[in-house]
Amino acid sequence: MLKKIFSHIFAILFTLLVVASYNLAFANQVIPFGFCPKYNPRIMYQLYQPFIDYLNEVTPYRFEIKLSRVYPDTIDRLGSGEIAIASCGPVSYVKARERYAVRPVVRTLSKDGKPYYRGVIIVRQDSPIQNLGDLKGKSFAFGQAWSTASHILPEYYLMRTNILLRDLKHYSFLRHHDSVVNAVLKGQFEAGAVKDIVAYKYHKEGLRFIFFTDPIPTVPIVVREDAPAKMVQSVKAALLNLDPQHPIDQKRMAPWDEEFKYGFTEALDSDYDSIRKILQAVEKEHGMKGPFRE
Repeated sequence: MLKKIFSHIFAILFTLLVVASYNLAFANQVIPFGFCPKYNPRIMYQLYQPFIDYLNEVTPYRFEIKLSRVYPDTIDRLGSGEIAIASCGPVSYVKARERYAVRPVVRTLSKDGKPYYRGVIIVRQDSPIQNLGDLKGKSFAFGQAWSTASHILPEYYLMRTNILLRDLKHYSFLRHHDSVVNAVLKGQFEAGAVKDIVAYKYHKEGLRFIFFTDPIPTVPIVVREDAPAKMVQSVKAALLNLDPQHPIDQKRMAPWDEEFKYGFTEALDSDYDSIRKILQAVEKEHGMKGPFRE
């Protein structure tokens, strides 16, 4: 009996030692923080390095930016364990959750303090296009195939207007949100789709907005289910403790991406159920189960 008790105690102590060693090793190494490539690499580093610097300052961990060429790469790196934490769009999170053991920890807040944003259909200021119905027979610029606001949402709303991809004059999947804007402004495409913060950023350069989507849940910070609990809690606390109304935090967050500079709130998997429904509708229409076409 006594031998069984000691064996049980030893097993518990051994497990605790392994976990402690793993956490210690994690704390002493550089942790790659994945980002889906919303913008070109130069802009990504410019906007997100100050965010990473903040985490390095207020947590006992050292993070570095890990960029991917396309959205699915970030998700696959989460799945393989190459990265344990990442920022990705709502659609990318939903697809990751379908395949791997991941969960959202926090999600961003918009300028109005709410955890929602919108997609926008854009045209040039001098375009005769006035609404979604006018897009039939026109050229259209999407973002990357896994982009929520730059692909899945516009395709969903076009479908609701009885416009399918084959009804467009032609379309392309471009690399970044700013690529879509530039292509529309240069007249290479008659319309395109981006997220609201990008649309507003370039509004004065000659864009006009013809359609806003319904509000959708904001971008989550996603972790692997087996990511070290202390690391996850440390990042979560660091982000939830930010107060965009406080002068110190306001100054700290000023150079961050517009999507990150208004704070964070807790996130649940169920927050993204609306995205699942939209994604299912698009996949059903275009047969995009599994990897999306690029």
